Amino acid sequence: MPMRPEAFLAHVQERGEYRTREEAERVSRVVLALLGAHLVGTVRAELAARLPETYALILLNPLQAAEPLSPERFVRATAAWIDGATEKTALWDIGAVLSTAAGAAGDDLTREILLQLPPGYDLFFGHPPPT
Repeated sequence: MPMRPEAFLAHVQERGEYRTREEAERVSRVVLALLGAHLVGTVRAELAARLPETYALILLNPLQAAEPLSPERFVRATAAWIDGATEKTALWDIGAVLSTAAGAAGDDLTREILLQLPPGYDLFFGHPPPT
């Protein structure tokens, strides 16, 4: 069952310490659009099925990525798409959104997502690699 939109935004707002729901919504849209450009097949569809419909559609209709972005380039791209963001604030935004998405996805799907992404994304999702 997909997460309710209010619950998703409440988690992002809390984790990102945003003052308004609108801030949480804005960063969620950007981060999920960029993420959607990196996921394919059933993994993207399964994650979309667990997100609220608005965010599922953003994930399923992503920007087109010519190549997978390294974690550093993902941060820079996020900063470029969010007005007034810096790389430091974009890193914060990414963590707030992707850790919320990981919570909706569950551990098994999050591991599958990470297999499709370049090394280093695990920390964005709040899933550091096993030691």
